[in-house]
Amino acid sequence: MIANTDKELMEILVDIFPNSKKNTLRKMLTEGRVEVDGKVIHKAKHIVVSGSKVVILEKQKAVEFSEKPKKNKKKLKIKILFEDEDIIAVNKQAGLLSISTNKMEPDTLHSRVMDYLQDEDKKAWAYIVHRLDRETSGVMIFAKDKQSKDYLQEQFADRSVHRVYHALVEGKPENDSGTIREWLLEDKFLRVKAVNKKHPNAKEAITHWSIEDSDEFASLISLTIETGRRHQIRVGLANIGCPVVGDNQHGAEGNPIGRIALHASSLELLHPVTDDPIRFEAPIPFGPQQ
Repeated sequence: MIANTDKELMEILVDIFPNSKKNTLRKMLTEGRVEVDGKVIHKAKHIVVSGSKVVILEKQKAVEFSEKPKKNKKKLKIKILFEDEDIIAVNKQAGLLSISTNKMEPDTLHSRVMDYLQDEDKKAWAYIVHRLDRETSGVMIFAKDKQSKDYLQEQFADRSVHRVYHALVEGKPENDSGTIREWLLEDKFLRVKAVNKKHPNAKEAITHWSIEDSDEFASLISLTIETGRRHQIRVGLANIGCPVVGDNQHGAEGNPIGRIALHASSLELLHPVTDDPIRFEAPIPFGPQQ
């Protein structure tokens, strides 16, 4: 397609694919499938000048990173998935806070990453980009400078980050896949529940899910989220009659594996400096047969 006026790249993609959702179009950008005048462009807000040629390429695979042991570090208290000069991605363990609350807890994932970075450079810093609930394990990314943090958070705000979770749930949903769209409200005691969308303080939560495996007792569910609300997945699965194993707060009957079975298994976004699509993965620590 040849642009006939100056426009943001996302607007042009909408013109080309009027029936596609913006998340699908953002995924094209993340995957490096959009060229402007022969150059791959990842940014949705890139200005395409009149007369430029926009081409959609075949799918290409993002660079993937899985958990690897970190060499030359003693008593490492974090599981590093990837690290460079700009970011560090880690595999958070269940039961550990992402960052401290107003109670100023001394041991959090953030404090452990800080200890690791400052062991080499006392001036180093880990900037918070996003969070996982205390009970949730899996991929978390930290930025090493404010500019990288701002760009990564912009991607989260634009819903252009592709996040996959896995949950082990009690029983089996009636369908093999579906979408949970709810409006959630968090009260002063940090309890989250679904409410009428007309409630003035309610926030929309959208979760897509599909069954990957199941037995007579439990099912392994793969989930992608469009929004990042607190307890979004746990409340949604409970409301379709299949609470997350171990999640007594939302209706689970027991806790056979000693934790809430929710895991952030992969995270895909654009590198804050190179703009290359990168994907981090953390192995799923549970399943129906475990």
